[in-house]
Amino acid sequence: MTRWPLPEPMRAALDEAARARDEGEVPIGAVVVKDGRIVARAHNRPRAQCDPTAHAEVLAIRAAATALGQERLDDCDLWVTLEPCAMCAGAIVHARIVRVYYAAPDPKGGAVEHGARLFDQPACLHRPEVYPGMGEAESADLLRTFFRERRGS
Repeated sequence: MTRWPLPEPMRAALDEAARARDEGEVPIGAVVVKDGRIVARAHNRPRAQCDPTAHAEVLAIRAAATALGQERLDDCDLWVTLEPCAMCAGAIVHARIVRVYYAAPDPKGGAVEHGARLFDQPACLHRPEVYPGMGEAESADLLRTFFRERRGS
């Protein structure tokens, strides 16, 4: 089987996920891209920030909005290592992100292709294009290893 190199944004998101793991956070990373350039990057930090909303996607969106000086990121893409949850999907909608690329699916907590399927709801104000699966094996391995080590098995 031929493995293609991952695009730079997904590689950067996976690097952020590894940083989260190294800090004892759930290993999820995200980057925001505009015109082919990474303008913001973040990783999960709910424990470090004592903030349940400090998910990688939310932090990356906040950083991109600040860096670009605009609340709407309607010319940006989000690359993330795990399917966004309902909260993050809502932030993506409100930020008007154009495209979402995510690595691993999240059948338990995801809200894009699982669970609430937020972007498919009639009341959804904005529907980004969604591209799943790029970097799935690496992201899933980071998550499995993290939780296996936490359980001590």
